[in-house]
Amino acid sequence: MSDLTKTPKPTETTKGQDPAAPSGAERSAAPVPAVDPRLLVREEGLKGYWTEFTRKVRGGELGSLPVLIGLVVIAIVFQSQNANFLSASSVANIAVYSSGLGIMAVGIVFVLILGEIDLSVGSVAGVGAAVWANLNVHNGWNDWVAILVALLSGTALGALHGFFFARIGVPAFVVTLAGFLAWSGLQEWLIGSEGSINTPSGGVVESLTNHFFAEKAAAYGVALLAVLAYAGSLLLDRKRRGAAGLPARPAGEIALRSGAVAVLCFAIAYVLNEPAGARGLPLALVLFLAVLVIADFVARRTAFGRQVFAVGGSAEAARRAGISVQRVRIVVFALSGTLGAFGGLFIASLSGSATKNVGGGNTLMLVIAAAVIGGTSLFGGRGKVWSALLGMIVIQSIQQGLNMLNMANAIQFMITGAVLLAAVVIDSVSRRTQKDAGRA
Repeated sequence: MSDLTKTPKPTETTKGQDPAAPSGAERSAAPVPAVDPRLLVREEGLKGYWTEFTRKVRGGELGSLPVLIGLVVIAIVFQSQNANFLSASSVANIAVYSSGLGIMAVGIVFVLILGEIDLSVGSVAGVGAAVWANLNVHNGWNDWVAILVALLSGTALGALHGFFFARIGVPAFVVTLAGFLAWSGLQEWLIGSEGSINTPSGGVVESLTNHFFAEKAAAYGVALLAVLAYAGSLLLDRKRRGAAGLPARPAGEIALRSGAVAVLCFAIAYVLNEPAGARGLPLALVLFLAVLVIADFVARRTAFGRQVFAVGGSAEAARRAGISVQRVRIVVFALSGTLGAFGGLFIASLSGSATKNVGGGNTLMLVIAAAVIGGTSLFGGRGKVWSALLGMIVIQSIQQGLNMLNMANAIQFMITGAVLLAAVVIDSVSRRTQKDAGRA
């Protein structure tokens, strides 16, 4: 028999060894950890991005996709019905009318992330406008000081809601509903028997929604600043993730994203600037964007923002992690009250007076609808500050388009209600899909 067919004799290293056991070389080799394919998806080029996109959709991670599709559909439908829908004056009207309610919606976004609701934001807006009007018009206070006191009054009312909710344990729904009734009465008392206080011509509040930067450089400058800020945030995130050894966006993707944002921003600046009759960049839009940028930084880049999401995801888990749940809740409701009072000044500016109706009517519903339509979850722990902008643009675009088609208010309310219901349905289905996929 040849040596090739002989059975090897057991040696000292093989005697008594289980034939199925790994060899010494195999035992000394370090185990290779499995790599999550999602971390490598960007290395596959366009195919990788498509794979990542389809995975997110199947897993219920829709993000802002539904509202963006909705905006495109709205623009196509109304532009086909009226060629002036995307005109400079129409776009400016949408921007101005979105600003005040949109600022209020930013505060509601934080409250919804907590998994709570604030029903008092409309009446707080009315109190803010009434406080400013009383101090500035009736008592001759400096415009800026009166505005500051009005904002602080909103802060105090919101903090009071948060105190009863966080410290006493009264449900937020009940606390803010009581606030809605009480502050509506306070607003009426501050306005007085005349029913309204006219905003002074040329004053700061009057300028909030009536001042436009006619210089073309203003709109293009803001557009350039927005693009640079967006690209800078992506580059900073890439640097931080690279330093931590985490997968980061490649330079090509950052350039593509920044280019898309640049096209959108400069297109809007062009519409506001160039056509005949264009008034330029609205001050209201600048202030709204400033609030959004600051709020987004707080939500995504600060410890407080992460604590808000943690409390919204699970208050008990956040408490065990050492987060002061009560403090977070009080601060969030104080923030909602502050932005509510700020929005009230915009409403008074639009109407030309602080009246008993500021913050009334469908103001509360529109503000909450904007946050939800934009993609903030009603179930807490999930949402983005920019959803206030997207949701409010959807609502105001629908209202602007229907007004241009001379549709009745009843039709506008029904369509807005249908859009809100669709947003909530999408949110509910998305959460259920994520649970089924083990990602919620």
